[in-house]
Amino acid sequence: MNFEFSADQMQLKDIARKFLEKEETVKRARTILEGEESYDKDLWSQVAEMGFTATAIPEEYGGLGLGYLELCVIAEELGRSLAPTPFSSSVYLATESILQFGSDSLKQANLPSLASGEKIGAFAHTESTTSPTEENITCEFKDGSLSGSKIAVTDGDVADFFIVSAKSGSEVGLFLVESSADGVEVTSQPTLDPSRSHAAITFKNAKAEALNSGWSNITTLLDRAAVLFSFEQLGGAEACMNMAKEYAMGRYAFGRSIASFQAIKHKLADMFIAVELARSNCYYGAWALSTDAPELPTAAATCRVSASQAYHECSKENIQTHGGMGFTWEFDCHLYYRRCRQLAANIGSQSIWKDKLISSLERANQI
Repeated sequence: MNFEFSADQMQLKDIARKFLEKEETVKRARTILEGEESYDKDLWSQVAEMGFTATAIPEEYGGLGLGYLELCVIAEELGRSLAPTPFSSSVYLATESILQFGSDSLKQANLPSLASGEKIGAFAHTESTTSPTEENITCEFKDGSLSGSKIAVTDGDVADFFIVSAKSGSEVGLFLVESSADGVEVTSQPTLDPSRSHAAITFKNAKAEALNSGWSNITTLLDRAAVLFSFEQLGGAEACMNMAKEYAMGRYAFGRSIASFQAIKHKLADMFIAVELARSNCYYGAWALSTDAPELPTAAATCRVSASQAYHECSKENIQTHGGMGFTWEFDCHLYYRRCRQLAANIGSQSIWKDKLISSLERANQI
């Protein structure tokens, strides 16, 4: 069995890496973090021109018609480069919602502009500090209008439309609401990582269109997105590990490279183990996502937990390896740590995904 990506997929990965390195996306992330803009509009346009936003969208809707393995390698490089764009919100969640659960008319109206980057979508799911469940969703859809509030919506302040989870009668489903619709109020929210903007959104009888979805489909959407988020986390974790290694090899103390000190060797070895473990689990997730395998819930939870742990391990140990300078604003270490914490909280915390992993394993053992 071949566990590697194909030659074409690796070439796409190399193209994405070279493009993002050329655009100096880490510097761009710092500029967004220190400035007033919510995302880098120029970079977003270039990402769309490269076709990254159109990767998994069928050709009949203006996409490239490639697969999810190609999207996985792109996600890894975007994570490695800290690209300050609304890619994950628009592609992993909003585009996927319409692709999986939207009517043909919804697809025709939205997918071409999502593929070209003209439209940005966001996923509005969380309502409080507790995890969203089928029982505690309070947003309500009735008579074609949606009312309620959502918080911590990633890229909510720049989105052209929202995919919103809400109750319709006794069922919870997904609904598309345009950000320009009457009754929609968007308020920016500060977070640990200002290079990725967030917003609180209030809906007051806002016109909404239902997608063909229920709670089980929302769970499937999150499982599919979890694999792509995991690849983004994997890329960030590996970037931290490489940053720590390069600094350790070039930093001298007591007449020798600090990379020769046993304590630093242990840190780097632990980081390497965490990254490789996450990589193998992410590949498992990529297989399940690309084949619609019944193991997707288990694979998604496994790679999500593993990648979250790896990114946390590498981002904090990268700071430690850099010593006192690692804590300073001028070094880039904190940029990766911020992104690590932001990604770990998106679509559910690590503890939530651990619970999902245990539940999926229990169900598998009962069959």
